[in-house]
Amino acid sequence: MYSNILIPVAFDEGGDVSEAVSVAKALSAKGAKITFLHVIEHIPAYAISYMPEDYLTQARKAIEAELTHIASEVGKATGVLVEGHSGRTILEWAGEHAVDCIVIASHRPGMQDFFLGSTAAQVVRHAKCAVHVLR
Repeated sequence: MYSNILIPVAFDEGGDVSEAVSVAKALSAKGAKITFLHVIEHIPAYAISYMPEDYLTQARKAIEAELTHIASEVGKATGVLVEGHSGRTILEWAGEHAVDCIVIASHRPGMQDFFLGSTAAQVVRHAKCAVHVLR
């Protein structure tokens, strides 16, 4: 049983975390803490100039609101929004916050994953804690 569980959330893939929540609850010890983490990737400077001026501010507000909503539906849970590279940032955050299990969704691998690797694959390879992958 785990006491500090991290669930990375990718809204671009639908953002349905119900299966991850079910698994996290099944793996959690009594009184376990669950954290929903979303990583905003850096937007290149050349691309940001084509976006509305308040795009990042509005996007952050919407994501934070959704994370708060998701966390409110689970017992002892919180939502966290950070910026960085998804795989590295998930691993760094887990290490800095003594996470003992990561429950992460993965899509079915395609040819691009054999060359570039997916976020879930990176987390599985480099995490210092248990990782439960959902397909």
